[in-house]
Amino acid sequence: MKRTTLLILLFSAFSLFAQEKFITNTATVNFEASVPLFEEVKAVNRSVAIVLEPKTSAFICTVVVKDFRFKLDLMQEHFNDNYMESNRYPKAVFKGKIAKFDLKDITEIEKEYTIKGKLTVRGKSKEVEVKAFLKKVNDGILIHSDFPISITDFNIELPKEIEAKISKTANTDLTGVIRSEDLIFLTLK
Repeated sequence: MKRTTLLILLFSAFSLFAQEKFITNTATVNFEASVPLFEEVKAVNRSVAIVLEPKTSAFICTVVVKDFRFKLDLMQEHFNDNYMESNRYPKAVFKGKIAKFDLKDITEIEKEYTIKGKLTVRGKSKEVEVKAFLKKVNDGILIHSDFPISITDFNIELPKEIEAKISKTANTDLTGVIRSEDLIFLTLK
């Protein structure tokens, strides 16, 4: 009897905590700053961390800058050393809140939300507002968001000789499936 009661209490505690946070370390950020007639400036990062706290609507996304992968190694080297200074500024972070978010409203039908917060890149922060689309999937919540990042907002300077070859705005998109902490814990066992 005591053992059964203890098991029921443990499962109840897990179901309460399951709604505390949704997380992933495998979201993807793609960005492109290409201009016509020049070499493609495009990268992908598949190790992006996202945390969503449904109770407070808090949304945090952390990107390790060195984890972006380019088609050309030299482009990746210039990106990290010259433009993003990834040794000095290793992460880009977005911290915000999802407006009018309620976990009960997330269904298999995609719904648009507004996320307002602060984006920090290269040590400089800027208030931003982005649209995000969320929907329930088998193993969590799928999130997708597109947003432009202006290089001048974060003091990214381009040398004159390549200035015309790179867009002043990086078109960026984030995609990931965030899962309940409890579900991830059970999967790891």
